[in-house]
Amino acid sequence: MNLKHNKAFTLIEMLIVIAILAIIAMVVIPQMSAASSAQLDAASGIIASDLEYAKSLSISTQQWHSVVFDESSESYQIQDSDGNVVPYKMNPTGYYVVDFSNDSRLSMVDLYTADFDDSSAITFDYLGSPYSGIGTSNPMASGNVTLKVKDIETHITVEPVTGYIRIN
Repeated sequence: MNLKHNKAFTLIEMLIVIAILAIIAMVVIPQMSAASSAQLDAASGIIASDLEYAKSLSISTQQWHSVVFDESSESYQIQDSDGNVVPYKMNPTGYYVVDFSNDSRLSMVDLYTADFDDSSAITFDYLGSPYSGIGTSNPMASGNVTLKVKDIETHITVEPVTGYIRIN
């Protein structure tokens, strides 16, 4: 008697595979959305602390410092009063430049807007007061950085006069 063995999956085997894939999807999909939310929280914290750092540099050195955003390249840098990028040992380039597109920790985050009275730069004076633009004497009336991940967004606001920084 010669029986042929079919090389196919049974219905039970296919149902087990589908059930396993469903369980994996239930675990992975929430982690992916949690990762994007975590990146958004991290990015907003980094920007807020860097704005605070530029403000404290201005106060401690008694010189103006600016944070210059570039939405098109998803980056920003801290500059001194002469327009030179501030040194920073934690960056491989040695300068205080944060680039979202080249940082795997922030790659999902979109630097959507940086608006300081229609300028993409904010400058702090020796008292920590914010000014719109670089090297201007125009006190800032409103300052806001917007970050997005998919349909979630967050705002970092810099208050006029005081330079108080908060994450909304």
